Amino acid sequence: MTEDRIIPFTSFNFKIDITIGTDETLCNAAFSECDGLEMSMEVKTIKEGGNNSGPIHLIGPVSYGQLTLKRGMTDSFALWDWFEKVKRRDASGYYGTCNVIMLSSVQPSSQQANNPYKDKPAEQVNFFLECCLPVKLKAPSLNAKDGMIAIEEMTIAYQSLTIKRPENKG
Repeated sequence: MTEDRIIPFTSFNFKIDITIGTDETLCNAAFSECDGLEMSMEVKTIKEGGNNSGPIHLIGPVSYGQLTLKRGMTDSFALWDWFEKVKRRDASGYYGTCNVIMLSSVQPSSQQANNPYKDKPAEQVNFFLECCLPVKLKAPSLNAKDGMIAIEEMTIAYQSLTIKRPENKG
């Protein structure tokens, strides 16, 4: 009897695409950390008179977290330029969309036979964020005795979070 095993996703292989306006790719970068993909729903609790079995819970508004991205600083200053444009109140057209794409560590064997890029990881899930604005930009900590890579950090507020499944998944 063959049994389909469900294998959990790994969190170390991901990519992030940030697009401004309709087609201007701001950043297609390898970030070392990504945190803040979250949404929560406020629950309205009503205690109904005469109903002693418990309170009634109603659906309330949904709120979203803030995405924090970290990467090794390079000579690409696209994130800094985006923040500067928004800071100058040139915000029209500078809202962005962000795709956080989790990739598999290994290509599924069923796809390897006909795939000329057998080492290319498959997309597992795409977190799609809309109406993104940079709200914090942090330069790397500088310390001459550490010898560490300079890490820059950006925090992005977003108004919507949806999941896009790969085409071959349900």
